[in-house]
Amino acid sequence: MAGEPASGPLERISDAFGLVLLLVLATYVAGSLNRYSGWGAVLVTTLACTSAVFALGTSRAKRRTVRVAAVLGLIAIGLSLTDELADHSGFLAAAALTQLVLLLAATASVLRAVLTESRVNFRTILGAISVYLIFGLLFTSLYVGVDQLQDGPFFDQGGYKTGDYIFFSFTTLTTTGYGNLVPAAQPGKMFAGLEMLLGQIFLVTLIAGLVSAWRPRHPSR
Repeated sequence: MAGEPASGPLERISDAFGLVLLLVLATYVAGSLNRYSGWGAVLVTTLACTSAVFALGTSRAKRRTVRVAAVLGLIAIGLSLTDELADHSGFLAAAALTQLVLLLAATASVLRAVLTESRVNFRTILGAISVYLIFGLLFTSLYVGVDQLQDGPFFDQGGYKTGDYIFFSFTTLTTTGYGNLVPAAQPGKMFAGLEMLLGQIFLVTLIAGLVSAWRPRHPSR
């Protein structure tokens, strides 16, 4: 039935938030070392969509939700591949925004799983950290989509270099603010401000609260 949780292979990895975290980190590394264009965009899109689908399965989302997410992931990968072959920015924008939807769904699903845990354990902490990092990937996709759709460049500095989108997203999320990359106009400035707020609220409330409530089990002596 469509309302049942995901089963089969996904059921066997239903507690694997550590693997979700590894996939998210792999996406971060790929996004940092490759330009978000051409084959680099195909690689990053593939890893990001895989992370999102895996996160949905791991957080015990419904089977239908996981199937739809897998289809959307394949569509996003196909769009990024079409962009490489056809050299048209509209395909990359569509791929980035589809990826955004998947990451948003993954964020909501993992966050729900974390908040509904009966007790805080290591899995809960890994899930919360994964959500925080997925936020960074989510806004990276948003910035790419905006850059591809608006007339001028996304950054005030003009053209971008390898890893600029993901670097800007994570420094904004953590409110580090080096100042070397600044959105040139709206809606980039608005989205960057929103990412700062979400990053700080999430970090100082949920993760800090979970860590303080975590009581590791000690083996009986």
